[in-house]
Amino acid sequence: MNAALARARAQAALTDLRPQPDDITADAVAGLSRAPKTLPSKYFYDAEGSRLFEAITRQPEYYLTRVELALLEARMPSIAQAVGNDVHVVEFGSGSGRKTELLLEGLANPVAYTPIEISRTALMDSVTRLGQHFPDVQMLPVCADFTRPVPLPAAALRARRTLVFFPGSTLGNFSGEDAIRLLASMRDTMGTNGCALIGIDLDKDPSVIEAAYNDLAGVTAAFTLNLLARLNHEIGSDFDLEAFHHKAVYARERMRIETTLVSDRAQSVRIGARSFAFEAGEAMHVEVSQKYTDASFAALAAQAGLRVTHGWNDARDCFGLRLLQPA
Repeated sequence: MNAALARARAQAALTDLRPQPDDITADAVAGLSRAPKTLPSKYFYDAEGSRLFEAITRQPEYYLTRVELALLEARMPSIAQAVGNDVHVVEFGSGSGRKTELLLEGLANPVAYTPIEISRTALMDSVTRLGQHFPDVQMLPVCADFTRPVPLPAAALRARRTLVFFPGSTLGNFSGEDAIRLLASMRDTMGTNGCALIGIDLDKDPSVIEAAYNDLAGVTAAFTLNLLARLNHEIGSDFDLEAFHHKAVYARERMRIETTLVSDRAQSVRIGARSFAFEAGEAMHVEVSQKYTDASFAALAAQAGLRVTHGWNDARDCFGLRLLQPA
């Protein structure tokens, strides 16, 4: 490590843009007041939810994580060639796992890594771990909401371009205009010379997709129901977890998994002074997981002012990585 970078690393500090905390009570009340009722999927990830999601990725039916990892490992030389050297890697979310390691290992001389994450704890855990593995890559964490354009901290060494990394098919959890806004945020963050590497789950046999969200061990069902447990714990609601069940169905015409929690009986749920009635069989929407074809993804990117320049799929065309640049 040269002296300039060593000094920069010693002086590196968290850039805290002080994102506004979520109002979980207001979001829950607003969602339950709609028809059909909804709850935001962003509240899945408390400590227990994060633990359960990690368990989901190890289920035999859940192909997404292992296929994406294998794809990154197999195609990293081609990806590195397409991206170029001396890049500033910006990850939307705190990527402390193997996918981020594979990217930083495979790129030619990345000069800096900036995870953008709303949770300060997750953010600092990420850069502490990755900083130990990559001492020559400057760690520049930013605490912010990545769904909005984020000004990046300047790296000590000049970067040729910015690469936004968004793996895991997480884009698929944003529907319609929200997905377009997120891609537009990436475009603004990367700048005119930048690019984005995005993981996307591909349209295929509905039975394969549905199995991934309805594992036989019931881990995904536990993960979904934990959303209600979190609300009970944090905002004092009185959801009866025994009176709802998880249901995930692939809506082929919309090319997406639609996950709901279905009320097993007529019941009411209270949040503070508010009461919300459920009919027997009523479905409360909690998450979508969009799947793509090349045409549908290119059309989505175009609405955000982006174009697909490179693409890599696994051998069975289950999952893809796409490189985007400003149109």
